[in-house]
Amino acid sequence: MDDKRQELTARNFPTAQDDAAAAAALPRYGGPNSAYRLAFTDEDFLLREELRPVRMQLELLKPEMVQAQHGIESTIVIFGSARIPPADVAQQALDRAQRSGDALALARAQTQVRMSRYYEEARRFAALVTEASRRLDPPIYVVTGGGPGIMEAGNRGAHEVGGKSIGLNIVLPHEQEPNPYITPELCFLFHYFGLRKMHFLMRSIALVCFPGGFGTMDELFEVLTLVQTRKSRKRPVLLFGKDFWTRLINFDVLVEEGMISPEDVHLFQYVETAEEAWAVIADAYALDAPASTSGAFADDI
Repeated sequence: MDDKRQELTARNFPTAQDDAAAAAALPRYGGPNSAYRLAFTDEDFLLREELRPVRMQLELLKPEMVQAQHGIESTIVIFGSARIPPADVAQQALDRAQRSGDALALARAQTQVRMSRYYEEARRFAALVTEASRRLDPPIYVVTGGGPGIMEAGNRGAHEVGGKSIGLNIVLPHEQEPNPYITPELCFLFHYFGLRKMHFLMRSIALVCFPGGFGTMDELFEVLTLVQTRKSRKRPVLLFGKDFWTRLINFDVLVEEGMISPEDVHLFQYVETAEEAWAVIADAYALDAPASTSGAFADDI
């Protein structure tokens, strides 16, 4: 009887995996120019210029389906420079520069030591989010670009308090290797910048920008433009380090010259510490979760 019942829901056709495994290579049609391959297992075919729309769809679908499978509904995005090191690494570089007597190397190392505080704040912030999420339903996950620097700090903070985090890597001539703190099943690789950007925003409840270069500004201004034009809902956009951002961008000039409206400068706000950033987000969503870290990581920071 059980066998008969199972026939009610049995597949009518083999799975794609079944056919891929069963498709035996034939000597006569096994050459490099042969078309005798299943379309979805034929890499040369999938990489053709004409298949770009299909590849874009796949790149949208894969992270979407995997994150849905893991129950990820809400994220906080951490942007920032790939070139900001941890405090201990920056201090080691400074020690070497001081011994070398190289004035240029010394100046660069001193800057890195000063900027390394942002690595530690990003690390602490990610830990706060991850700790707080244990008391939230649904939880909030940290997502980064998956690389070194501030991105590493975000994934590291979540990892060090025993939480999961997401990394959205992209193939680049350099800096494309994932940092070691991303949850392996949530580490994705992109070819298309546009689709990667979509996945940054699709689940985000807030965006936290640390000092960075072109990539960070690209992400920041895209978010501000989408919110300004109401193509995306308003959410907290936090800029870590008022001194850095006000020296880098004079938003008042944009207002004075009529390039943006006076109220547009309220699309973001400055913060200085991990606790301040989390407090802004918690207040925005009425989250009743204390901002605190625990365990060895709290002692380490």
